[in-house]
Amino acid sequence: MSAVIVCASVSHGNTRRVADVMARVLGATVVSPEDAEPARLAEAELVGFGSGVFYGKLHPRLTSCAEVLPGGRGRAFVFATSGLPEVPLMPFTRPLVRLLEGKGFSVVGSFSCRGLDTWMPFKLVGGIRKQRPNADDLAAAHAFAQGLRGGPSGDYC
Repeated sequence: MSAVIVCASVSHGNTRRVADVMARVLGATVVSPEDAEPARLAEAELVGFGSGVFYGKLHPRLTSCAEVLPGGRGRAFVFATSGLPEVPLMPFTRPLVRLLEGKGFSVVGSFSCRGLDTWMPFKLVGGIRKQRPNADDLAAAHAFAQGLRGGPSGDYC
């Protein structure tokens, strides 16, 4: 299976750690949004898109990368790390899922876990979720990726 993971991990490396675990399971290459070649992503059998969450949204570099993609034929998944949990009525992964589906990708699941967050006002106390993602989070990311190898997996939090 050809797999690529596009990862925007800019603050503490939280999302990159999750991406690396998934990449090992999937035999995928991890690239930044700037290094992602649209034609390669459109041809891959499975493409992952992940970032930290900023102001309730995935990183704009990741979204911009997805916006310029040609139509896809393969499967895709979305993942995120965040200091705060997703709000059920406004999940931060939903806009990217819809964008990818509009491009023709079959979005087969999403994954999120907590991560160190030093956004103000949390910076004043040294951040929140200081030990995250932890071993349990990375094990969950591993299990999620194993499920992707076999087909649709659903959502994991």
